[in-house]
Amino acid sequence: MVASGRDHDRATWCLALPFGLLWWPLQGVEVAMAAGLAFLMGGLLLSPDLDIHSRPTARWGALGVLWWPYRRLLRHRSLLSHSPLLGTAGRLAYLGCIVMMLAAVLEPLGTPAPVRLWQQGQELWQKHQDMVIAAVAGIEASSWLHLIQDGDPMPRLPQLLQRKGRRARRRRRARRG
Repeated sequence: MVASGRDHDRATWCLALPFGLLWWPLQGVEVAMAAGLAFLMGGLLLSPDLDIHSRPTARWGALGVLWWPYRRLLRHRSLLSHSPLLGTAGRLAYLGCIVMMLAAVLEPLGTPAPVRLWQQGQELWQKHQDMVIAAVAGIEASSWLHLIQDGDPMPRLPQLLQRKGRRARRRRRARRG
């Protein structure tokens, strides 16, 4: 059974602190805070349900329009939106591309150039690798929570692959029988 948006939100809020606290003994309070906050952001803003009009989409407010192409390109619960690791990587890559495109367009108005943003990302990785890893793990963990709550941690195969799989099963049955 699929959980409601309210159920997803409640679970995200309840588990963000415990998830963050898991990091504290080995990594310290700063990394623990990054992990817990990323868990919250992942569940509330970067949810697998960004592929439909949902609570997470609405939370983006006027910036929600940035997710319109994402919704148009992906079917709900597709392999690219609702799969472990791949779904989170896809959402983060999509968001990164949007940020870089906006930076390029708004550069004449004084925003940092895409090259500078890339350099700042590399500096962040070099100086705070443990914090970046904890943050990405928090976003991914909140995605797993969402998928588990939906009772379906594995996404649907694309229709093209489903058809091929059905044909192959029919051929195997025909050969046996």
